[in-house]
Amino acid sequence: MTKKVIAGCVGLLAVLAVCATPKEKPKPMSELIEEDFTLASQQYKLLMKNTPALVMPQTFDYKKNKVVTSNTKWWCSGFYPGSLLYIYEYTKDTAIKSEALRRLGILEKEKHYTGNHDLGFMMFCSFGNAYRLFGNPSYKTSIDTAAMSLITRYRPAIKSIQSWDSSSRFKCPVIIDNMMNLELLYWVSDHGGDAKYKEIAINHANTTMKNHYRPDYSSYHVVDYDLQTGNVLKRVTAQGAANESAWARGQGWGLYGFTMMYRFTKDKRYLDFANHIADFILTHPNMPEDGVPYWDFNAPNIPNALRDVSAASVIASGLLELGQYVSKKEQKKYVASAEKILRSLSSDKYRSKPGENGGFILAHSVGALPLKSEVDVPLTYADYYFLEALKRYKDWYL
Repeated sequence: MTKKVIAGCVGLLAVLAVCATPKEKPKPMSELIEEDFTLASQQYKLLMKNTPALVMPQTFDYKKNKVVTSNTKWWCSGFYPGSLLYIYEYTKDTAIKSEALRRLGILEKEKHYTGNHDLGFMMFCSFGNAYRLFGNPSYKTSIDTAAMSLITRYRPAIKSIQSWDSSSRFKCPVIIDNMMNLELLYWVSDHGGDAKYKEIAINHANTTMKNHYRPDYSSYHVVDYDLQTGNVLKRVTAQGAANESAWARGQGWGLYGFTMMYRFTKDKRYLDFANHIADFILTHPNMPEDGVPYWDFNAPNIPNALRDVSAASVIASGLLELGQYVSKKEQKKYVASAEKILRSLSSDKYRSKPGENGGFILAHSVGALPLKSEVDVPLTYADYYFLEALKRYKDWYL
């Protein structure tokens, strides 16, 4: 036998040995969730130290190596206290609870804010969770007041809540994100408030189904309306790759929003719609293998486009709730998809190591790439919906 043949045989045996090595068994989800919440507690104690008392964390500036903060009117201001409350609920860490209550204190005044449509993000992710956990009547008062503030933006002519104020670019813009703020309104009606809140939520959801979606169940980002006629003026994007593209986080907002509307109404139209959106997301040819989408499903430089961890977190949380309302077969599919996302986000590729990223849990989110804003950075809402998805998995599927 020649040396070349011997070398070839040895090489083949080495390859076979590697192939025969059994794959490492994945960690049980219960163990992974415990690990994630333990890290989250450590990280948010660091984030607490890095965030001055009267502002909220927003993102992390890698060039300056510091946490970027916002005032409490910023649309993301409720996510930090909301995340703290999810962490406290799991860990019972009193330092985390104290920080959450302090931040609720500086946020409370925004219950009167009418500058945009984001009162649900701001006040329900924060005070909604606080009231659920602690039952403090003052928290419910804040939620009720926020609902009153939000409906000042309702426009009967289009049966929708106006998202942003009119400008040189838009007459009456409504964005897909607005589906998420309907939870605040419906919850208030269901907890002793006026029925008008849930009527507005239903009207808005129905208008969104009619005007925001394409035949393939992908969503436009922005629909602009004429308030005199109620007609659609244009369908465009502000944060996606193109007017006709499927901006990833927007698809997540819709999935989550229509699933949530089914939770409240039990109207099967919303459930069917959410199933169609889920199918669009999960079967899209541009969805990466690890379940963490590119920032836009039609981004021009796929497969080299940036991923959006915030979209992945929202999608995972939405899928887990959708799994509660469907057949066993569909549930298995949705839960498996959400689990894949959560395992990916819990890997070194996306999750911070202790002490990294100023205290945020996850990296690699994309806020608004066309505006060159918050590109490939940690974001508070990525952390929030990641923690919510972990909690949902633990509560519903373990």
